[in-house]
Amino acid sequence: MYSGAVIAGGLSRRFGEDKALYPYRGKPLIQWVLDSLQEAGERFIVANRPYPGFGVPVYSDLLPGADSLSGLHSALFHARYPWVAVAATDLPFLRPEYWAFLYEHALASPYPVVVAYNPEGHLEPLMAFYHKDCLPQVERQIREGDFLLRRVVEVLGATYIPAEEVVERFGTQIFLNANRKEELP
Repeated sequence: MYSGAVIAGGLSRRFGEDKALYPYRGKPLIQWVLDSLQEAGERFIVANRPYPGFGVPVYSDLLPGADSLSGLHSALFHARYPWVAVAATDLPFLRPEYWAFLYEHALASPYPVVVAYNPEGHLEPLMAFYHKDCLPQVERQIREGDFLLRRVVEVLGATYIPAEEVVERFGTQIFLNANRKEELP
């Protein structure tokens, strides 16, 4: 069993409005991500504003000001289960099967992070699994002013999932993160 956390703390500057609430194909973007986490033992949102009406708890950043790292910190702190699926709010093509695939890798991983590469060769740290053992490193980075999510991965190590493996199973669209409305198909 794992926890599922949707990070919805961004300011949506490029999007032009709160992207979490943006209606896409009949439901808000955040609902697509919450639905992808339906197999999690618990689901919650990490945001510094209320998101009523989604039927899950909303937790604010405990150590604000560190961007996504603050969200990861709060997610790890509040999670009831050792492994936490962490997803950004702007990934409408995530699916329960994706999380099951990553969780399988997490259970076999000697590292506290399981993260996929996208087809461009970049890590996708906001569609990844983190073990609660990452919490001290995340906290240390925030206190030291190092807000890079990838640093957590570099310091603690990770099981890396090649983009080809993800694309073969789920297609390239799974990586679509909508920073602008026109990026949504």
